[in-house]
Amino acid sequence: MNELLPAIELETAPAPAFTVIWLHGLGADGSDFVPVVPELGLPAAPGVRFVFPHAPAMPVTCNGGYVMPAWYDIYTLDNARRHADEDGIAASCEAVRALIARENARGVPCARIVLAGFSQGGAIAYTAGLTHPEPLAGIIALSTYLPAPALVDAGMRADNLATPIFAAHGSEDDIVAPALGEQARDALRERGCQVAWHTYPMPHSVCLEELRDIGAWLRARLAAAPAGEP
Repeated sequence: MNELLPAIELETAPAPAFTVIWLHGLGADGSDFVPVVPELGLPAAPGVRFVFPHAPAMPVTCNGGYVMPAWYDIYTLDNARRHADEDGIAASCEAVRALIARENARGVPCARIVLAGFSQGGAIAYTAGLTHPEPLAGIIALSTYLPAPALVDAGMRADNLATPIFAAHGSEDDIVAPALGEQARDALRERGCQVAWHTYPMPHSVCLEELRDIGAWLRARLAAAPAGEP
């Protein structure tokens, strides 16, 4: 992952002042969440750049070694936990940091960057967002879990604790059990993180009510951005 990840980009207005980097789930690609942008109800200004990167293809052990887009390998899984490749998680976090650095070079500071992700992408959003050298504007973690708490503990700084987190899960999720999402929520709250928790009567997916709640949360982040930033 030395090269910048390929990505789909969508801007809500010229010269966007904010960026949302949105990571897809296992086996999907960056196009998966492009259609949600109009459903978020964001204002015409300030402009937001949405970046939807494509994960690299790799064999996934828990799926019989089938090659598919993935942020890291999952060795085995059950309803209580996931056994994930920590080296792969760390590599994907570095790839996300490179995307963040590109946004910085475009004039968008970390204080105006939100990292979002669904399922496996949400696991990377948690890990990369909570260990970034500068605190981000927020983290959106959807239908996901904390894949490697040790990586978070090793890289999290005191100022990362103030990063607002929107975490959501479907109560009928049979792919990533709701208990895994709750475990992540509780573990992060125990560490001092600010987690806003939401549940919806849905399977492993997103719903319109959830998107509206995400939109309201994002509008609050836009309004809360520090004054005077470039």
